[in-house]
Amino acid sequence: MHTHGWIRLSALTGLVVLVLLGGCAPPDASAPASDTALAAAKRRVRVELLELRPTRFVDWIELTGSLEAERDVTLSAQASGTVEYLAPLGSQVKAGAVLARLNQTLARAALKQAEAQLASARAAYELALDNFRRQEPLFRDSIISALEFENVRTQRDQAEAQLRLAEAAVEQARKQLAHTVIHAPFAGTVEAHFVDEGEQIAMGQSVVRLVNLQQMKVRANVPERYARDIHVGTRAELRFQAYGIPPQQATVTFVGNAIDPASRTFPIEVQLDNADRQLKPAMVARVRLARQVLDSVVVVPLPAVVRDETGTSVFVADSSAEGPVARQRYVTLGPSSEGLVVVTQGLRFGEKVVVLGQNDLSDGDLLDVLQTYTVAALAADATTDSVRTLQTP
Repeated sequence: MHTHGWIRLSALTGLVVLVLLGGCAPPDASAPASDTALAAAKRRVRVELLELRPTRFVDWIELTGSLEAERDVTLSAQASGTVEYLAPLGSQVKAGAVLARLNQTLARAALKQAEAQLASARAAYELALDNFRRQEPLFRDSIISALEFENVRTQRDQAEAQLRLAEAAVEQARKQLAHTVIHAPFAGTVEAHFVDEGEQIAMGQSVVRLVNLQQMKVRANVPERYARDIHVGTRAELRFQAYGIPPQQATVTFVGNAIDPASRTFPIEVQLDNADRQLKPAMVARVRLARQVLDSVVVVPLPAVVRDETGTSVFVADSSAEGPVARQRYVTLGPSSEGLVVVTQGLRFGEKVVVLGQNDLSDGDLLDVLQTYTVAALAADATTDSVRTLQTP
């Protein structure tokens, strides 16, 4: 009875061993075909690449500024009277030219009266002086008393004082006459009239505006956080896209020291030559200031950077037996400007970074490379992943 039970157990054990040995049999010829099918099933994504080369990167600060003429003045009347003449609007005048003139009748009459009083005072002084000179020897010889001579001296001094008052009155009358004419303090264009011919105006009233367009300046306000970065001589680029005027290169010519407490900004000025007079006061300019310039750095378009909960990364094209393959590389970013960003750690010159198609990639995907860029600087379109060339090496 025990013998038959052992025989049945041995037979069952042998069956199990045979089944296990069957499962561990060597693969047949169809196994390599399944591996090939797995490789063929890998994703292949169309991409465009950027070959990294040493690049010059400018960290720009972008502002909006307004154009002003370097010489732009409103001239006021220094006398009251009736306007008799105004230089025509738009006329080009030289320095010293007459821009406006008031009626001079009263001023000329006042000058003549002052000149007559001056002539009378001069005659009185000369008479008193002559009397003093004649009496002086008599006083030395004690022919006249000291009191009499002191009266003669006093008369001379009073006559001299009256003469000086008359001279001052003439000078004042001449200034009043000169103030009836407004002269151009510099060469320029008559830009505006604030009064009309025949109008009665008061002293201090605005009369005419004179503008010189040869030299212009752009005024802009810079956020206070850049106070240590911007100084006189900082490189500036000015664009006037709304007016079809080519961009202009210049430098900062003035930096304000005071921070506006309301806007937390400080003012700057950039001077421009305007010989062709294309630039006009109050035009809006796009101002770019070079905060810093970095040479021979790794630069990639901002859209090439992938951000996730782990950090920032890019996809680098690596070689494999099946062809180029995507490898995700985490990087450290530096300053960015105009769609470009500096990579301070994680990439090397000569490597190729995916700049189009990276949003569809996963680590290990095969790459179907449509194009490889070999430019030194790129700018990315903010609305798409497209890349345009700014500068070729």
